[in-house]
Amino acid sequence: MNKKKWIQMASVYSVIYTAITLLSSVLYLSNGVYEDPSGNWHELDRAIILLIGIAAFELCTNLPVKSLILRYVAAYVPSQLLAFAYVWFSGLREPLAKTAYRDIWINFTCLFLLLCMVNTIVDICRKKRRQKEGEKQ
Repeated sequence: MNKKKWIQMASVYSVIYTAITLLSSVLYLSNGVYEDPSGNWHELDRAIILLIGIAAFELCTNLPVKSLILRYVAAYVPSQLLAFAYVWFSGLREPLAKTAYRDIWINFTCLFLLLCMVNTIVDICRKKRRQKEGEKQ
């Protein structure tokens, strides 16, 4: 990968991490919780899970598979399993919430679907732009 791609990935990662952290903070504050009850480990866990998701998304956009849906599934399944494994390992550090696996599945899947939708829309727009440029020539 070239330098521009690495910078783009780091930017996407940073923006999403910031948005998720701000949303989490707002939700805690609106419920009267003024400190993150999970502390610093929670922030590190969020960063690692997001890194798994961003890496999976980059993988699916670069897989040499024609079908976009197959690319998404081929990247989602192993990355979701890796996220589950990370949750399991974090359970060795401290007790997990009863809903830990459900929560990671919901959060990871929603983020992955959002990224896939954005990628699909961008892909469709690029194809239309190329098609229009081809018609002009």
